[in-house]
Amino acid sequence: MTDKTIQFSIKDENEAEMKKILVSVYNSLVEKGYNPTSQLVGYILSEDPTYITTHNNARSLIRRIDRDELLQALLKSYLK
Repeated sequence: MTDKTIQFSIKDENEAEMKKILVSVYNSLVEKGYNPTSQLVGYILSEDPTYITTHNNARSLIRRIDRDELLQALLKSYLK
């Protein structure tokens, strides 16, 4: 085991694609009458795709996003 800190980074184009997907999934959840924030948090915490509707192919879209990269991008955005 090493004492060195591992660096984790994602490219800006990945962040743009993640945002596009999240907005699409969010809108699909709203259209179906769900609380999109709660549903997305449930998905992020559990990685259980059943938190996301199949409406507008949202479930398939959200699974394209790597959860670790998503959390990093969300935290980066929040702390700006």
